[in-house]
Amino acid sequence: MLNIPKKCTLCPRKCGADRNKEKGFCGGGQSVRLARAALHMWEEPCISGTKGSGTVFFSGCSLQCCYCQNYKISAENFGKDVSQERLAEIFLQLQTDGAHNINLVSASHYLPWVIDALDAVRGKLTIPVVYNTGGYETKEAIDALRGYVNIFLTDIKYFSPEFSKRYSNAEDYFTVAYATAKQMIEMTGAPKFDADGIMQSGVIIRHLALPAALNDTKAVLNAIAKLPKDSFLISIMSQYTPFYKAKNTKPLNRRISTYEYKNAINYAADLNLTTGFMQQKSSAKEEYTPEFDLEGL
Repeated sequence: MLNIPKKCTLCPRKCGADRNKEKGFCGGGQSVRLARAALHMWEEPCISGTKGSGTVFFSGCSLQCCYCQNYKISAENFGKDVSQERLAEIFLQLQTDGAHNINLVSASHYLPWVIDALDAVRGKLTIPVVYNTGGYETKEAIDALRGYVNIFLTDIKYFSPEFSKRYSNAEDYFTVAYATAKQMIEMTGAPKFDADGIMQSGVIIRHLALPAALNDTKAVLNAIAKLPKDSFLISIMSQYTPFYKAKNTKPLNRRISTYEYKNAINYAADLNLTTGFMQQKSSAKEEYTPEFDLEGL
């Protein structure tokens, strides 16, 4: 049975909002708000495959990064309110459409609603469930996903408290995100794939290379390299594009340079972080950001 938080602690901010009456820091209220539910081809190859990932974009976000490429939904809360029953129907429809998986994007602030919907489709949903997160999660939230989520697609964005405070107003980000990644690995075990190379379980750790942050990227990679070998995949992304407040914020008002990205990739190789994905520099294009038009809702 759905238990709407009366003093919300779903994310590490623990803002205490009564979600029955008000919105939290994340923008979430008393019902699930979605911006899009459709097949998506732009995740890592083992997630999108040839048919697409059944991606469900949740409106609002507990991080509110100043450069978010999805700011229209994360910060401006664009979307449509749906019931848990409708959310469950969407999961099944995406499966019928041929999705390789159900991909929950920024769902942490709607965790009770999501679990309720997943309970409703138990036995009917036969494809993996992906939890796609910025990494800013509580231990309790990840524990609650045991038995519901097969794949964790998580970020480790920053090492420096200065960067995480300036860009995401979350000074404790690295401590939280690193502990989250370790917890996810312990829960899922090493990555597993089907005969077509589509991921069935495991963890992918993403890091988005930012402008003028090469030393911070190296610090993040140093930390990731200390995690158990072969227990996860790494994805180092070059797609950073100045969106939202970043357009007017130095040094975020430019894309990363070829030098910066190549340096990051070479450093990862030196650390033997080679099991995973490295984007082409050409991935930094605005057209890779989906249109949020309430498709599939």
